[in-house]
Amino acid sequence: MTSLPPGTTAPLLNRRVLLHTALTLAVLAVVAGLARRHWPVIETGTDRLAVADHGWLSLAAVATGATWVCSALAQQGAVPRRLPAGRLVAVQFAASAANHVLPAGLGAGAVNLRFLTRCGLTVARSATALGVKAAAGAVARAVLIAALASACPGVLRPPDASVTAVALAGVGAVTVVVLLPGPPRRAVRAVLADVRAVHAVPARAAALWGGSLAFAALHAAVVVAVVQALGLPLSPARVALAYLVASSAAVLLPTPGGIGTLDAALAVALTLTGAPGGTAASVVLGYRLLTVWLPLVPGLAVLALLARRRVL
Repeated sequence: MTSLPPGTTAPLLNRRVLLHTALTLAVLAVVAGLARRHWPVIETGTDRLAVADHGWLSLAAVATGATWVCSALAQQGAVPRRLPAGRLVAVQFAASAANHVLPAGLGAGAVNLRFLTRCGLTVARSATALGVKAAAGAVARAVLIAALASACPGVLRPPDASVTAVALAGVGAVTVVVLLPGPPRRAVRAVLADVRAVHAVPARAAALWGGSLAFAALHAAVVVAVVQALGLPLSPARVALAYLVASSAAVLLPTPGGIGTLDAALAVALTLTGAPGGTAASVVLGYRLLTVWLPLVPGLAVLALLARRRVL
């Protein structure tokens, strides 16, 4: 084992302190910039929520907090080794804040990737675990949409498709995977192999699918609770369906945390469900306050703390 030459410890510590200080300042700058840019949205939403039903808002806040626990549960189900539970939940909280700084889930992906590698997984295995979690999340969202669409007939009208068309689409998807160049094809095969490995252990499969389903359902529950808090006479099932469809459509145009795209899609979906235009905008503002703006500063602070303690 080699030791550091005399006199090098202090410079190393000084560089580490400077790095941590720079990271903290960067976090504060991001918070200030986002708050300044979107302050009218924050102020308007706060005013509307101040006169809403606080009981329903409290329920929405509890559901918001539970989403991070469910995200941690799904992530645990996607990896073979046991992860530290407390740190895993804290990382999901920090990742949700980072997700509102970088587009298309890159922030959350980077934070989780760093955490998994710190826990001893290889970069390839960590990336595959994130892919498994993302795939389970997409399937869980599709299952919830299908279930709610069947419970609310006539609300969502899927395009007519024959069995032959569906079969051809499936064959086309398989063909695309087969024809992919080497690295992407190997990545797809690695994800499929990990999916099979997950289902070989019932507890892991239950964590992955249970956490993924609960994560999507709880986000829909936040919107439902905000609708109830504002006194809108809308069916909870229809509101949940509107959120799930809108959030799925917003993925097609990736922005940091879906800001802008999800807001517009959700407002339109709620209006089509029967909400007045102004009140639909208030629901979106309330949902954003609870899931983005209020947790953003503490989330970024936790992110900086986790980096400082070398958890990330």
